[in-house]
Amino acid sequence: MEFIKEANEVYVLDDNGNKIVRATFPFIEENVINVDHTFVTKELRGQGIASNLMNEVYNYAKEKGYTAVASCPYAVVWFKRNKDKQDIINTNIEVDEACKILWDYT
Repeated sequence: MEFIKEANEVYVLDDNGNKIVRATFPFIEENVINVDHTFVTKELRGQGIASNLMNEVYNYAKEKGYTAVASCPYAVVWFKRNKDKQDIINTNIEVDEACKILWDYT
């Protein structure tokens, strides 16, 4: 699985060019990102791909020197479970945003 890293987004494309795995993290301050959305298609769920996605987000932020907050419920739980990845968490900023959920009814 090839993770594509772009500014404010990490994703995976299927053979048709559709994003089947995705995390978004817009800047909320200079060098501070908010992990506000994670998504894995239902066919890929339960395989640890969301955790792999978050590892990619963490590595991207770390490489760029960014700190992070999380408003996506999955990202919040992931950071709580992965204490060794909390070094990028910005504890000086609180976010009130709700997770941006993209419903998949197919």
